[in-house]
Amino acid sequence: MDKLFYAPDIDKNSVLPEDESKHCTQVLRLKSGEKILITDGKGFTCEAILQDIKSGNCKVEVTNRRFQPPCFSEKIHIAVAPTKNIDRTEWFVEKATETGISKITFLRCQHSERKEINLNRIKKIAVSAMKQSQKTILPEISEMIEFKEFILQDWDGIKMIAHCEDIERQHIKKTYQKHTDAVILIGPEGDFSPKEIEMAVNKGYIPVSLGNSRLRTETAALMACYAIHIINA
Repeated sequence: MDKLFYAPDIDKNSVLPEDESKHCTQVLRLKSGEKILITDGKGFTCEAILQDIKSGNCKVEVTNRRFQPPCFSEKIHIAVAPTKNIDRTEWFVEKATETGISKITFLRCQHSERKEINLNRIKKIAVSAMKQSQKTILPEISEMIEFKEFILQDWDGIKMIAHCEDIERQHIKKTYQKHTDAVILIGPEGDFSPKEIEMAVNKGYIPVSLGNSRLRTETAALMACYAIHIINA
């Protein structure tokens, strides 16, 4: 009973979503009476028994429901400019979801080479990663937003901007305060512009470094996520 299915409204709807129903019947070829696990992506896991089996409409009977708290109580929000090669951004979403990130926002920056994303595809990748890693909380994934609009918003916790400009920065491990929510800005392949860095600092974002190596965008975003997890471990 280790196969996990995603049904965000399982608490009020006993029918699996169409794509999950098809995976259940056409890929796994499960039968009526078999037991499965379902998560709502909000921390709850349900034990259920398959009843009415149809390729696009699987009805279940929930027999047990329990809450599984997140691995980390701190909320990590990575705001990142998507890469020109979207595969690299999708890789980040997959791995960050596996580690237990709270929220991902995509930024449109001055040096961005990619101005749009397929949010539905990104969310499907996150769902798949959540199920594969046996997580029960799906990260919130937001539409792409202009950098200057994002930094005007209020966020709880410590705010940081990781960049490569040769100006004063300190390592993230010296900036981040243990057991605190965090928002971290990660720029595009061409980095944030000096003007964007100045704007962020004026809005309370602390310039940080992720080490001496020059990292790809998706690597930097994932390393920032890992760093917070390691500090809080």
